[in-house]
Amino acid sequence: MSDRPPHPAYPVGLRLTGRRVVVLGGGTVAQRRLPALLAAGADVLLIAPSATPSVEAMAEAGELRWERRAYRPGDLDGAWYAVVATDDTEANAAASAEAERLRVWCVRSDDAEAATAWTPATGRSEGVTVAVLTGRDPRRSAAVRDAVVEGLRDGTLTAPRHRARRSGVALVGGGPGDPDLITVRGRRLLAEADVVIADRLGPRDLLDELPPHVEVIDAAKIPYGRAMAQEAINEALVAHARAGRFVVRLKGGDPFVFGRGMEEAQALAEAGVPVTVVPGISSAVSVPGAAGIPVTHRGVAHEFTVVSGHVAPDDPRSLVDWAALAKLRGTLVLLMAVERIGAIARTLTEHGRDPGTPVAVVQEGTMAGQRRVDATLATVAEAVGAEDVRPPAVIVVGEVVGVGPAARGPR
Repeated sequence: MSDRPPHPAYPVGLRLTGRRVVVLGGGTVAQRRLPALLAAGADVLLIAPSATPSVEAMAEAGELRWERRAYRPGDLDGAWYAVVATDDTEANAAASAEAERLRVWCVRSDDAEAATAWTPATGRSEGVTVAVLTGRDPRRSAAVRDAVVEGLRDGTLTAPRHRARRSGVALVGGGPGDPDLITVRGRRLLAEADVVIADRLGPRDLLDELPPHVEVIDAAKIPYGRAMAQEAINEALVAHARAGRFVVRLKGGDPFVFGRGMEEAQALAEAGVPVTVVPGISSAVSVPGAAGIPVTHRGVAHEFTVVSGHVAPDDPRSLVDWAALAKLRGTLVLLMAVERIGAIARTLTEHGRDPGTPVAVVQEGTMAGQRRVDATLATVAEAVGAEDVRPPAVIVVGEVVGVGPAARGPR
């Protein structure tokens, strides 16, 4: 025997579109491998007496052909690539030998040394495919892959692209406040920005990570002149985009959940400026979740309603039907309602909601200063005052307040 170390694998990308790929076995290995093969456009034949529910669903959807039987000699005839992943060692060995005779590249789940091909740990980010092989250490392969893909996605790994630079405006929902809760796409676009126009409730920590050349504008400090605040923001977005800069409008939560994002998108469209909308995680569900409150729960609440509380119930400008809300049995989530919670609670009880309904007020949800105050509809106004609760805060009304492990019960 030779003392020389084994040769490393030769990396290559296979173009499998329309080409026959045979997968033997319908278990968890096939369940992991099939999506990538299907995404590559392969003509997949699955041979297995049984399959996991997920694999069976792929067959039922017509994504692959499934012959419900065990392996037979000749099954690999005409194949370009094979994945051998049955629980029958003898069948695996026979299929592997057939692949060798027919010169079909073959992956074996039970014996990597007997295989002629290995499946790398793969990941994708905006047109880039990352494939990592580390011999017999799949965990290390996955860890390296994850690090590279994450770096590409959030912009921390510099990878110059030989294509036209991005233009226009991206309306990016920054999530509830924790910088880790912005979407991958939102963070990537933020890393490409020339100008960032940010709201007060956006994830502020992300702004410190931007390169020095990026101009950061506080939306609250844009000079309004004779225009209303939103009009001035729209004008600033259009002006910077027309000057050839890529602009990210960084907003808290989701751009279209009480964020006036559609007004900005309409203004940009009217001005002929291309706009991309990146949804964000809304504080309406994420903040209660961070405080241990599910907005729905089996047997407790099958619906939840999100309402803006920035206008008092008795204000003629209010578009909310508070009487109808009081009759609902599900969860009520109130945003921007801290200053008017007394009037809101009183209106709900006057229209029939039980004064003893549990209420939780979560201030600065998902952020370092997060705190939760529990009360009832009858006591929430007093509790908010006594605890000096200030915006931003999300208020949850309903029996779900008492469901989670963090619940402390109404006081």
